[in-house]
Amino acid sequence: MNWYGVKAIYYFEMARSLRTLMQSLASPVLSTSLYFVVFGSAIGSRMGDMNGISYGAFIIPGLVMLSLLSQSISNASFGIFFPKFSGTIYEVLSAPVSPFEIVLGYVGAAATKSIVIGLVTLLTARIFVDYSIAHPFWMIVFLLLTSVTFSLFGFMIGIWADDFQKLQIIPLMIVTPLTFLGGAFYSISMLPEPWQSLTLFNPVVYLISGFRWAFYGVADVSIGLSLAMTFLFLFLCLTGTYWIFKTGYRLKS
Repeated sequence: MNWYGVKAIYYFEMARSLRTLMQSLASPVLSTSLYFVVFGSAIGSRMGDMNGISYGAFIIPGLVMLSLLSQSISNASFGIFFPKFSGTIYEVLSAPVSPFEIVLGYVGAAATKSIVIGLVTLLTARIFVDYSIAHPFWMIVFLLLTSVTFSLFGFMIGIWADDFQKLQIIPLMIVTPLTFLGGAFYSISMLPEPWQSLTLFNPVVYLISGFRWAFYGVADVSIGLSLAMTFLFLFLCLTGTYWIFKTGYRLKS
């Protein structure tokens, strides 16, 4: 294992983020504040408890997950797209680092940044509403698994994209709508059939449900199924990344 190569990529990506630290942190803080003003205060004050939890506290896992998914994808996709765009990716590919070490450096940096932003979102939520974490260990597990999985997904998007516009297509048109429809701001048990059953085909449901269970011990689907689906997404992303380096898809041409 070439740890020097991994650390070089990791530190370079982290240094790039530090140059835009205020922008990176200000955006989730502002977004979280607006969500709590609109949903927590304006709408939440007119709604009853959700499974015995105040509405303001109920939406916290969904807000963190929304921030985590978007930041993981954007950080990882831009991190690998920019070397492709500038042509420096060939220097990385010709360096004495393996594909695994390249992915470890880029994805590790993206996951670190998204975890920090997720924690900042949690701290911001504390300003507006009191909440507790029933299962801190599993909260950290879901936080890590989700950030790594979607950083891998973002890494693949960055390799697939051939212009800056394509970097935003999947996050804006697929991931964000799936998050809003995945129970971020409501329980899917509130939906009538057949919509409740159809929602179970939304992969983000399992991420949000498992994360909410870690906070309050309540979930729309079983914690075992949430964990299984999360590991399945991670496996698919690992498989896709392996295929990219094995074939050289949009890396060697």
